[in-house]
Amino acid sequence: MSETERIAQLRRELHEHNHRYYVDNQPTISDYDFDQLMHELQDLEARHPELYDPNSPTQRVGSDLQTGFRQVTHRYPMLSLANTYSEEEVRQWYESVQKGLAGEPFEVCCEMKYDGLSISLTYVDGQLTQAVTRGDGVHGDDVTANVRTIGSIPLVLNDRLEMKPIISPFPREFEIRGEILMPWASFERLNREREAAEEPLFANPRNAASGTLKSLDPRVVAARQLDAYLYYLLGEELPADGHYENLEAARGWGFKISQGMKKVTSVEEILDFINYWDTERKNLPVATDGIVLKVNSLRQQRALGFTAKSPRWAIAYKFKAERACTELLEVTYQVGRTGAVTPVANMTPVQLAGTTVRRATLNNEDFIRSFDLHIGDHVYVEKGGEIIPKIVGVDIDQRPIIAQPVQFIRRCPECGTPLVKLGGVSEATVPAGSPAGSSAWYCPNDAGCPPQIKGRIEHFVSRKAMNIIGLGPEIIEEYYRRRLIHNIADLYTIDVQQINGDGSRDKSAQNIVNAIQKSKEVPFERVVFALGIRFVGETSARLLARHFKTMDALMAATPDELQEVEGIGEVMAGSIVGYFQNPTNREIVERLRQYGLQFELSASLLVPCSSVLENQSIVISGVFQHHSRDEYKELIEQNGGKNVGSISSKTSFILAGENMGPSKLQKAEKLGIRIVSEDEFLEMIG
Repeated sequence: MSETERIAQLRRELHEHNHRYYVDNQPTISDYDFDQLMHELQDLEARHPELYDPNSPTQRVGSDLQTGFRQVTHRYPMLSLANTYSEEEVRQWYESVQKGLAGEPFEVCCEMKYDGLSISLTYVDGQLTQAVTRGDGVHGDDVTANVRTIGSIPLVLNDRLEMKPIISPFPREFEIRGEILMPWASFERLNREREAAEEPLFANPRNAASGTLKSLDPRVVAARQLDAYLYYLLGEELPADGHYENLEAARGWGFKISQGMKKVTSVEEILDFINYWDTERKNLPVATDGIVLKVNSLRQQRALGFTAKSPRWAIAYKFKAERACTELLEVTYQVGRTGAVTPVANMTPVQLAGTTVRRATLNNEDFIRSFDLHIGDHVYVEKGGEIIPKIVGVDIDQRPIIAQPVQFIRRCPECGTPLVKLGGVSEATVPAGSPAGSSAWYCPNDAGCPPQIKGRIEHFVSRKAMNIIGLGPEIIEEYYRRRLIHNIADLYTIDVQQINGDGSRDKSAQNIVNAIQKSKEVPFERVVFALGIRFVGETSARLLARHFKTMDALMAATPDELQEVEGIGEVMAGSIVGYFQNPTNREIVERLRQYGLQFELSASLLVPCSSVLENQSIVISGVFQHHSRDEYKELIEQNGGKNVGSISSKTSFILAGENMGPSKLQKAEKLGIRIVSEDEFLEMIG
């Protein structure tokens, strides 16, 4: 046998063993034997780089070549489902389907609602070609390199591997959707490792799965052992009209399809399914938070159509939150990016919805007072939506006689600075016990408080701000710990040698330095947003930049001048003035100027093109050929128009590209809003 033939044979065998291990849970060889075959394949592929295949089993381990995520437009929009929380609402949905189908008999497919990260997988000729996150439902991130490392997702389908005969041939091209999950066992192992390394713990498996899949290093994804369940098939030539039947066919192709799936023909059977899994789900290896109900026939799905927000042919039943009683041991405090201080209840560990719960958020001082919390209280804890633990009650009868009431702190737990409340137009210290002002307490030491510093750096590098690819929270934490950065301006002084350290990350270090340098091209509006001024969001930053046109003018603006800008009120104006009056902040801004960031509006935006769109509110939807969505937003503003995010009776028209969302289209038709194509719009503005 030639080496080329041996490579092909090893790939087939390893794909088969992966499927048996990750999908069937029935491995037929030991881990050692599997590793030996994998090492043999790696050696052979190294000798034959001309035979590289992105879907080779060796790609499951990942590489360090990923540098960022490309935005991809979904061929079929990924819509959300309407939620219901009671049996009565399930009955109402069932009756609405009966009415919508004019009494025609129908089947309902009942499925588990997995609590993970939605993913869309595209296969061509039996091979995985693309994996895209849900994103905003219209566009998502291309995470194909990361998804290739997930063992339960087939890279090559069964009949291409000659593993076993399949009942229904798969289409040449199709899309299958599902959830990327972190199993409970992987989640608990990961948090044990992070705790030992004194790193922040993940709050729940969903956050851990999401953070893992968004990692720029596929090797991290491979090490964390994610899983995937697939639940919806789309394409032009599907095997059957039935959703259930299509998923059974996909199971035969090699996909991991839930065993907890059943077809029913009555609402009573639906409720029996719900009641069974409300208990049995606690024995599953992954997190679930409800049941999804879908009309089985694709023809009937098309007949029922969509509402403005979701399909009429499907609904999600959410399980009621699980409750447990445990003892409140102490209250600690966390400081966020904006300086907001959040109290956290630390409790005797208790099992809740599949995980061990030790902590729960207490929101703010008013929340603590509303329960009259005392240290030593026995508190009732629930998981909101099966994710975030929260205290929902106190068993007063079990309160110890010597229990002390919880007193909200008055100094920052990180830097010791006296806390303040935001009351009215400016920050003012509020005496202990005072009911005045907001219920949220803040640390005003935004330039010297470590969590705020790191949080502001994370905000500064984010996609909608400076878009510095490769600098995630973990890397920022590392750079801060190594004293490479103390504020956002320090980013522009680090070099490859500093980042690289032991010399093992030369390529990734160079990528980060390149991304930092490229950020100097980011336009002025996003620089304003990136500063992280409290209360100044993306839209406010753009309005401020367009109004004042330069950083110097913005820095010199008075509260009254700031409030002349649409949407800027007293509190935001006071926050902006306070930010620029802080000497440390001014020093950072001046350093950013010296490093070459954009400190004034681009010339193309300074002179309006026309007033042809004056007093018109315009919604942008869809995918465009001639310009990007951001470019069209600029064109609208340059011609006197106003960008708005949602359709209402005040909308002048919708600038619509290809694949406009069906919900927006339906709402536009209902309100009689005009639809303007890309070419029509460009002609309109000349």
